[in-house]
Amino acid sequence: MTDDTRRPATFPHTGLTRRSALKAAAALAVTGATTRLAAPALAQAARPVKLTLPWLANGSTLFAYVAKNQGFFKKRGIDITISRGFGSVAAAQAVGAGEFDFGFIFAGGTILGAARGLPLVAVSTLGYDATMGIALRGDSPIKTAKDLQGKKIGTVPTSAESPYWPAFARKAGIDTGAVTMVQMDNRVLEQSLVNKQVDAITAIGTSSIPVIMAMKEPCRFMLWSTAGITLYAGQVVTRQDVFAKDKELCRAVNDALTEGLAYALKDPEAGVDIFLKEIPEMGITAGGKENARISQGLMHYTVISKEAETQSIGYTDMTKASEMVDMVMEFGAPKDAKKPLVSELFTNELVGSVKFSPEEWAKVKKNVAEYAAILG
Repeated sequence: MTDDTRRPATFPHTGLTRRSALKAAAALAVTGATTRLAAPALAQAARPVKLTLPWLANGSTLFAYVAKNQGFFKKRGIDITISRGFGSVAAAQAVGAGEFDFGFIFAGGTILGAARGLPLVAVSTLGYDATMGIALRGDSPIKTAKDLQGKKIGTVPTSAESPYWPAFARKAGIDTGAVTMVQMDNRVLEQSLVNKQVDAITAIGTSSIPVIMAMKEPCRFMLWSTAGITLYAGQVVTRQDVFAKDKELCRAVNDALTEGLAYALKDPEAGVDIFLKEIPEMGITAGGKENARISQGLMHYTVISKEAETQSIGYTDMTKASEMVDMVMEFGAPKDAKKPLVSELFTNELVGSVKFSPEEWAKVKKNVAEYAAILG
């Protein structure tokens, strides 16, 4: 038996003595302890942020889920929670009341909320046409706005577009006294058109067209924006105090959403696949995937605009914004509402630099050609 009390032992294959090993272990323990103590200070937890959509999750808002799935929020230190909405007006109220940090909201809802005293600010625009208009069957003899005279038009009084029918009629020279407006429940609106109970319906194209197409009915759409009746489709909205105190958070959320939209614009098929992974119940419902594909395509059509092509995706045209405020105040706001200041309600301060090349825009336009044909 070897007497190991008189000479240092070595560890096989290392040449390291026990005394050296103990010293090294002690040093490692100190270093490890220091590292463990320092770790909480070095690693920052992701900041929880709540975002509301204007309505149920669908293809028109799938880019938010793309941004979440692809880590665009995470890399900016944000732990995002995305929730369904119950209409743009309700979404604006929820953001204004502090129930959500941010919302993706139709401009009409944001303007109306601000007119009612909500402290809101839209930090970017990600859809440039709310697609308010008139939906028609594919075989309808109605070709022009004035052809609506003498016809029956279905409408949901509480819908986003219904208040602006008189604005369109005035611009288009329609005698509203010669039109029969039929008030309907939103659950039967599109079906009433397909079943020929009415000649046309007022609608939001991104919502109604996928429903009509799911019924295997060819359809056409008369956009009110062609007559100058325009509301932006969707804006990233927060409260004025959040914008004033935490611009970097606002920038991070906006940049993540814009990056998600750019990703989906460039690869819409991947966008749908990601959306169905994030919202799996959509994939198992009848026509769920097709609805997502169509509503995404329609939304992408609304991104194609002078603002996005000549400035950057997210840019807001302040002249148009002012015209939208005037229209909402005349047709959509209660009499006691106070007109909000455009300079306080909209900003381009945080708009990023996401720009597409002419070739990339050409590809987007090719991808949405079938929807452009429907929307005219």
